[in-house]
Amino acid sequence: MTGIRLTAPAPGWAIDADVVVVGSGVAGLTTALRCAAAGLDTVVVTKARLDDGSTRWAQGGIAAALGEGDTPEQHLDDTLVAGAGLCDEEAVRVLVTEGPDAVRRLITTGATFDTTDSGDIALTREGGHHRRRIAHAGGDATGAEISRALVEAVRSAALNTIENALVLDLLTDAEGRTAGVSLHVMGEGQHDGVGAVRAPSVVLATGGMGQVFSATTNPSVSTGDGVALALRAGAEVSDLEFVQFHPTVLFLGADSEGQQPLVSEAVRGEGAHLVDAAGTRFMLGQHELAELAPRDIVAKAITRQMHEHGTEHMYLDARHFGARMWEQRFPTILAACRAHGIDPVTEPVPVAPAAHYASGGIRTDLRGRTTVPGLYACGEVACTGVHGANRLASNSLLEGLVFAERIAADIAETRPPRTEPAEAAGEGSDEPVALLAPEARTAIQRTMTRGAGVLRSAASLATAAEELEALHRSAAADADAADPKDAVPGVDAWEVTNLLLVSRVLVAAAREREETRGCHWREDRPDRDDEHWRRHLVVRIAPDRTPVVDRTETAAFPPVRPAD
Repeated sequence: MTGIRLTAPAPGWAIDADVVVVGSGVAGLTTALRCAAAGLDTVVVTKARLDDGSTRWAQGGIAAALGEGDTPEQHLDDTLVAGAGLCDEEAVRVLVTEGPDAVRRLITTGATFDTTDSGDIALTREGGHHRRRIAHAGGDATGAEISRALVEAVRSAALNTIENALVLDLLTDAEGRTAGVSLHVMGEGQHDGVGAVRAPSVVLATGGMGQVFSATTNPSVSTGDGVALALRAGAEVSDLEFVQFHPTVLFLGADSEGQQPLVSEAVRGEGAHLVDAAGTRFMLGQHELAELAPRDIVAKAITRQMHEHGTEHMYLDARHFGARMWEQRFPTILAACRAHGIDPVTEPVPVAPAAHYASGGIRTDLRGRTTVPGLYACGEVACTGVHGANRLASNSLLEGLVFAERIAADIAETRPPRTEPAEAAGEGSDEPVALLAPEARTAIQRTMTRGAGVLRSAASLATAAEELEALHRSAAADADAADPKDAVPGVDAWEVTNLLLVSRVLVAAAREREETRGCHWREDRPDRDDEHWRRHLVVRIAPDRTPVVDRTETAAFPPVRPAD
């Protein structure tokens, strides 16, 4: 344990449970439903409303070997190729073999997928897949349908939910084992202010950290809170340098910041072309799958074209779809484009890469267990080894489903006893973290976009590290001053402090990895180096709050705990 906690008031209220699940996307709600079905007293904590997580923004779909002629083995092969030598093959095998039945159980929970005229699930292709294996709903609203079904199931089961709550820190007992979480409810709901949910099992399903960059497809709640909490609690994270930039995000202008509209990979799966301003396709000859190459390859190709042409975007041309296909297959994307004055039925869509998905995260084993006893992680916040250096399209929803069920089964099997927290997170903590002022958020995002975006180099990463450390030192110095002007504890200050911690760790790992692999692209190290770098980087935070980066000896992950 690091003894490091956010500066926050001591909890003023508490409730007890067997399990607390933090997050309400596909990973969190599936875990909660399975735990409750096993008879465990389960509490769901979510930062906004139950249906406001990243899951509902997923357009493309969920990948599984459900089609005629497709097999889990073929799905495994495509996933390993996309992961660029760093996938954990055992984890991928779990994903692809347990995935089809997990999708069928999701359907029995209430999710409705689009079907063919014969009544079979309609399947499409996306980048990196050699088969049609992407199930979708509402054309391009798959995440919204999955979220709807799971939220309805949670409400029907009358699970205890705490909405509008930012989780602050992990509570542990005298033995260092998980004993719950502290959290702040934002002025709404049954509780208000800082409190605690005391439980021997905590499942982090908090989603991504896309808000560390200026432009992202992630919602505003994706500020890396789960990764930051786990780091402060002493957990290990891995592969954080592998941030996937979605290649086709609607370009709204060079100064656009925050969440940007996604143009799903499924549009290319149905035959859209990437072209330059002259209408010339540039993916032909770059990869055997052309526009359907893995995302890192497409993002790099677009970026190269932008540099060569001196432009800020390329185009996605799907005018040949016609109005009917756009309206039936991609109604969400069509509406988003038209809302910004672009009609994809009659004109190419301007697109550019933007931060999309964290392939790395809190390191877990195949049961979702982290290096802190009693703490689990699932979904985008976790690093199970499935994604390697670059996530295969539409594997994310499947990973959330499969590993959520495994986590629930592990908790139900072990049923750890409730214990008392050794101390509540608050002003009396050993090492309260000096909070940043909320206005530092923009500075962090711009630093990360310039220095650790799609294109990286030793120089850009060194500058980013220096700027981030300056923010860290400034906050610490102000907190120690005789007349401190440090930020007042509150949601904005806690979020930006989490963003800084996650950014520092990401940059530390990116500086260490001196090669180009997957979605980590070093301009100064353009080649993949399997001899030295087919390894994972495991990072933890030392008690002095500096990132400690260790390289594994092989491409395999070490056990999460010595007893494993």
